[in-house]
Amino acid sequence: MYRFYITKNQIENNEIRITGSDVNHMRNVLRLEQGDWVVACNGEGKDYVTRVSAVERDAVMLQIQKVQETGTELPARITLFQGVPKKEKMEFIIQKAVELGVYEIVPVLTKRCVVKFSDEKKMKKKLERWQAIAEAAAKQSDRGMIPQVHAPVTLDAAFDMARSLEYNMIPYELQDGISQSRECVAHACGKESVGIFIGPEGGFEADEIERAVAAGMEPITLGKRILRTETAGMALLAIMMFQMQE
Repeated sequence: MYRFYITKNQIENNEIRITGSDVNHMRNVLRLEQGDWVVACNGEGKDYVTRVSAVERDAVMLQIQKVQETGTELPARITLFQGVPKKEKMEFIIQKAVELGVYEIVPVLTKRCVVKFSDEKKMKKKLERWQAIAEAAAKQSDRGMIPQVHAPVTLDAAFDMARSLEYNMIPYELQDGISQSRECVAHACGKESVGIFIGPEGGFEADEIERAVAAGMEPITLGKRILRTETAGMALLAIMMFQMQE
């Protein structure tokens, strides 16, 4: 069934009113008609299984048939602190991270980041696009919520954000000890909130790793091969998703 996200004020009695850009998509792209089935998610892990009761010019009305838990969210809220890469790699990372179950994504500006965000208007448009990609990925993968993509922050600001999480890991190509790293990942999978720090192209500089460790981040290895920035986070997220699934 097609999936759409709603807010609480769109629900009245046993009916849901869809407005805005979703109406054009439902009418002219999906060509939904009265009686068609649609899932409306409140973004908090609850699904409303509905049937289209009316298709109007500015709204689509849905009749609620059943309410159920989405059941697709991971037990831990994982925050991906991603060193900002060049070109469209960030869009790919956002899309795949959302599919793998990440809770939120924080772009991080590190020493080896080439991308700069000096124009406020361009940054606003970029952030809107990133969030739209996250929403589309959430719809595609039946997520119970839409992960938030934050505005880019400095590495120190990211460390401050990470202090509110239970456990934080930072994969590093010069780190060794695969057995210990496995233990760290297993430990993280038992927490309610986890942070993952991924460097940009070229990785983290040595002093950034030192600062991360001083801030309480656990350095780990992902194996003998050096992974690209768009691969490393996905590899770790996939491992955690698999271990957390019931």
